[in-house]
Amino acid sequence: MRAEIEEVVRLIRRKDSKSLEKALALLQNTVFSFSMKVCGQRQDAEDTMQEVLLKSVRNLQKFDSPKALMVWLYKVAKTHCLMSRRKSKFAPKEALSLDQLMPNRRELQSLSNNSDGTPETSLIRGESAKRLRETIQRLPPDYRLILVLHDMEELSDSDIAEITGLRPGTIRVRLHRARLFVRKELAKNNGRYSHPSLKSGGPPIPSFQGGPRRCKEIFVELSNYLDDELDDSLCEELEKHMNGCEPCIAFLASLEKSIEQCRNATVEVPDPHAAAKLRRDLLSRYQSLMAKVSSPGKSA
Repeated sequence: MRAEIEEVVRLIRRKDSKSLEKALALLQNTVFSFSMKVCGQRQDAEDTMQEVLLKSVRNLQKFDSPKALMVWLYKVAKTHCLMSRRKSKFAPKEALSLDQLMPNRRELQSLSNNSDGTPETSLIRGESAKRLRETIQRLPPDYRLILVLHDMEELSDSDIAEITGLRPGTIRVRLHRARLFVRKELAKNNGRYSHPSLKSGGPPIPSFQGGPRRCKEIFVELSNYLDDELDDSLCEELEKHMNGCEPCIAFLASLEKSIEQCRNATVEVPDPHAAAKLRRDLLSRYQSLMAKVSSPGKSA
């Protein structure tokens, strides 16, 4: 559960103007930041923020649990954002193929010969935020949404299932393929495929524990392993393989670093002047609605 959503519910319960305005500010930041990650365009994110908050005015008092508010908020935001966002010419239209996302022997050699073992490290020191945003926007929408909800909004699989209506198994598959896509694109953009060691005369390709086919089987389970979703026997089997396979160790470190980059991504905030104006309008609407509720029609 996101702490700001819990705080929103606490503030609403106080039923005073100052607390309500603070609650609306938290909602604005949450919806705008999420929408920027999904939409990639500030205008789309601002439109989504306004639409969601306008709809929320009539419903705020109905939410007595943070989870109910959170699920409703993300449902409305994701629907509006995915319907209205400007189409990216870079986003692939087809589903992500697992085989295409798997590293080949040359990339594994490049990773293994890297001094830090992670192709994204230099990005964190430089233009990481910009490159990460561009990479996420290249994801097909169905995969982008799951990656944003899980790794950037840090929601649980069960929460994502309620928001999207997807089965947990589908969520895990899309999350893993989205992560592999982001890792691969960041590594490609950082020029790591042209590592000097790939030229003739470089060191030999690292040994594969059990052969490349076994490594690919391991790669399929890495997201479940990192998220503690594997049962003990599979986890033990994977770790046994990893302990003797340099390419797999390097690939796991690379995947972990790209996931960390998503989780530490810069939080976007709306324009303060426009946000303040919207809050004043929302506060006025809310107070008007509450006045009607507390003062029923005088028909007698």
